[in-house]
Amino acid sequence: MRCLVGEVLFDFPSPNFKTPEEGLAYTRMLIEKWQNDPLINIIVEPHSLYTCSPTLLTAAKKLADDYHVPLGIHLLENKSEKEELLQRYGKPAVSFLKEIDYLNERLIAFHCVSLSDEDIKLFADHGCKISHNPASNMKLASGVAPVPDMLKAGITVGLGTDGCASNNNLDMIKEMSTAAKLHKVARLDPTVMNAQTVVRMATIESARTLGMDKITGSLEVGKKADIIIIGLNKPHLTPLYNEYSHLVYAASGADIDTVLINGKVVMENRKLLTIDESEVMQRVREIAINIKNSLRK
Repeated sequence: MRCLVGEVLFDFPSPNFKTPEEGLAYTRMLIEKWQNDPLINIIVEPHSLYTCSPTLLTAAKKLADDYHVPLGIHLLENKSEKEELLQRYGKPAVSFLKEIDYLNERLIAFHCVSLSDEDIKLFADHGCKISHNPASNMKLASGVAPVPDMLKAGITVGLGTDGCASNNNLDMIKEMSTAAKLHKVARLDPTVMNAQTVVRMATIESARTLGMDKITGSLEVGKKADIIIIGLNKPHLTPLYNEYSHLVYAASGADIDTVLINGKVVMENRKLLTIDESEVMQRVREIAINIKNSLRK
């Protein structure tokens, strides 16, 4: 798969490191190891303002600048986080990020549910990007991100699922439907976040968020062939009147028949060609058993 991945950095130990310094060294190793790979790209990921000290945040920013790679951070996911950070830093979180020179075109902020109008202006002025994760925000009762306002301000907003802890199926097609409907009901306006807008968020705007819009995200001559083919000969997809509406409101990830990544067919007629699906599922079941057993100790 084409991916942008990173080691999440904390002030406390994680599975891959015991100290922030080890985490930064691990991230540097990842950047250098994969810097010429055609599919794998690395992001520097200080987790958040409430789990990373200013020292770690500054070091993470320098690492991202040294290699000119994206910098990702969870930001203002809910109201309580906003209040906690205001108390901790004595100023709004986005103003603090501006103070430590975080606001630029390579910053990807995840969630941004509690952005104020001033925060949105700062993001727009500095070219910061946002990953919108509506299903996760709903499951965790985090609130509704002001995405229509972000888009109106000219901010690049990509669409994401967050992880399996807060989004069980990680289905990007269904995430489009969730995004479209969530903002309509929140604004009491059926014209907000129309289907074409949401499809753009899931494709070219997401590629732009990840810094990959020059190579993928749209079907254009000269770009990499990252393509999905959806089979439409199904009752719930018949008849077809509007392609965008169909994608957002009728389809799901299970309707994707064929996938090409970097010009290579990796799934055809719903059959994965690069891995043994049954073997992978069995390994996952075994891992799940080990996790359950460890929780009982």
